[in-house]
Amino acid sequence: MSTALVKPVLYSYFRSSCSWRVRIALALKGIAYDQEPVNLLKDGGQQFSTEFQAVNPMQQVPALKIDGIILSQSLAIIQYLEETRPNPRLLPQDLKKRAQARMISDHIVSGIQPLQNLTFLKQVGEKMEWAQHNITCGFKALEQILQHTAGRYCIGDEVSMADLCLVPQVHNAERFKVDLAPYPTITRINKALLELEAFQVSHPCRQPDTPAELRT
Repeated sequence: MSTALVKPVLYSYFRSSCSWRVRIALALKGIAYDQEPVNLLKDGGQQFSTEFQAVNPMQQVPALKIDGIILSQSLAIIQYLEETRPNPRLLPQDLKKRAQARMISDHIVSGIQPLQNLTFLKQVGEKMEWAQHNITCGFKALEQILQHTAGRYCIGDEVSMADLCLVPQVHNAERFKVDLAPYPTITRINKALLELEAFQVSHPCRQPDTPAELRT
């Protein structure tokens, strides 16, 4: 069977913000896929199993099996989807706006999220305070940037890769009880994005591995 006819498989954890980014991209582009849950807490972390290490040696989610290859790292996956399935586009045609979308994505993916993810929090004592501090520092900078780039969404009025990174990070901020009042632009964009079906169906509360008590 041609690899193009094989349904992609996403290795994901319902609460993983990195996985959520990819789920949004797949939903926006109308790509049907199967999901293979990887519980990051059960059995000491299923990502550390020999079976999953064969999928992703970095022992992280997400990983996407697609077109005969396995990709990891959310932005690499999203950009592969963009290059192979370009409609609807997630990177603006205008090169300056495209660079801004990548810049905002990297601010979140490299500058905020890693400092409050599960692996890092296991290494620090005051987990809530640490997460709040780093998200707050990141959001302060992000709010300033978005005041110059945003329309309805992060970059003008079209959904971009930056938006796929923003919504899961705001969800993390809410989980860690960060006060979002100082960030009206972030809050407004997040609210607008959560009205879109792709962001709703990919939400952590609606995944195959979402615990019953967290489903809505």
